[in-house]
Amino acid sequence: MTTRRTRPAPRPPEGTPAPAELARQARAVLADAVRIARWAAAGVAPSLPEGPPGGHPATVPSAIGAQERAAAALNLTPDQVRAGWDRARLAGLVELHGGTARPGWRLRAWDRDDMAVLRGWVALFDAWSLAHPAPEVVAPTAVAEVVEAVPQVLSLLQLSAGPVLVPALLDLLQQRVAELREERCEVPYGPRGETPCAAGEQPAAGPAAPASPVTAGPGDGDVPLSLLLDWALEGLAAIGALTLERGQATLTPLGNWAVWVKLEQICVAAQSPAGNIEQSAEDMLRGCARLTPGPARAEYRAWLAARTVSSAVGELLGVARGEDALLRGLAFEALRVVGGPAEPEVRAAAAEPSLRPYALLWLAEYEGADPEDAADVLTREEATWLWVDTAAAVADHGEPQLLLRHLDSAVQGTVPALIEEVRAGGHPRTVQVLVALAAAHPDPALAKAVRRAAFQVHTGRA
Repeated sequence: MTTRRTRPAPRPPEGTPAPAELARQARAVLADAVRIARWAAAGVAPSLPEGPPGGHPATVPSAIGAQERAAAALNLTPDQVRAGWDRARLAGLVELHGGTARPGWRLRAWDRDDMAVLRGWVALFDAWSLAHPAPEVVAPTAVAEVVEAVPQVLSLLQLSAGPVLVPALLDLLQQRVAELREERCEVPYGPRGETPCAAGEQPAAGPAAPASPVTAGPGDGDVPLSLLLDWALEGLAAIGALTLERGQATLTPLGNWAVWVKLEQICVAAQSPAGNIEQSAEDMLRGCARLTPGPARAEYRAWLAARTVSSAVGELLGVARGEDALLRGLAFEALRVVGGPAEPEVRAAAAEPSLRPYALLWLAEYEGADPEDAADVLTREEATWLWVDTAAAVADHGEPQLLLRHLDSAVQGTVPALIEEVRAGGHPRTVQVLVALAAAHPDPALAKAVRRAAFQVHTGRA
């Protein structure tokens, strides 16, 4: 008998609310987003606006009309509709396929799955700078510096375990931005206006200009960092990560939990239940998600043995058509256990864009191709689409390190080339995948490039 070992669930810091309470708080933060997502996904609004986050909608009658209908139906203002729609997209509650809004898998699991709720909120937490865009007068490079420095500010808030004065946070932000500029050799040395050292050169000997006060310059009007700190704190407060009161910032329980998760790089995973033979295909696949391949195949065989082939294959393909990329991949693993009897239905599924890469790989292996060579049947575009879909599964259910390892499987070979082709691929989870990759990547320059690509895709500039 095979014994399955499971890692004990990580234990959060003392005083952290239970997951059910954290999920309740996350549901409250995203309440408007859920209402709008459900309204749109029901088919009432096939094309809500896709303009820049927090900005004005596309000036076309259909988008403006959809906003007006949503505002009237949900008793919200147009600004609330725009903000809620933006959050719904960033949290994975709704996905756009062409001009049609469809519910994401998190939306369907919203009322019953606390971890789906928390993961949705963490996706929004990772994308706070998209949900709360910076003032247009600030240069993008300055915005990127602050976004890169904010995790250190959040770490200080968590370590303080209580309110921290905003001036103390500003001091830390100034120090961190100065460090980032010095690492890139962008801090001017000597008189103001002297050209910073070129790439690869060392700064001239002598005392450096003091790191504080640091502005959001150069070349952007020297916007004080205090204004960008205010922007960051307001954005994080708007998504429920912290509170601002009397010149102090305090992490909320949700924010404290999210920072702890990021620092520890641990994802809380439900234990796989035993005995899935009577479960639906979706519940069976979820139950097998944490099993190693051998025990998982045994579960698939037991589940399949209790059903007719046609009903089992139909149910598995139905799950594969859903929005949860992890279940899509697992459904085709179960179909590999079915073998030949599934071939007609899998061949037909190859005509569906979201299933095509999986179906082609299944058919190649069924026809005798070596699993390591089966990917050769995919076009570059199909391979890229599959990479994004698999990355979405990792981002939703895995650990940050796994997402970084997943980079090695991309056909492009370099992150910049991958970003360009991912942006052009049209996968509905592109923004969420890029945001998660930026949050996980240890290279600040690459993380910034990935974050910029996510912003461009989110604002329709891809």
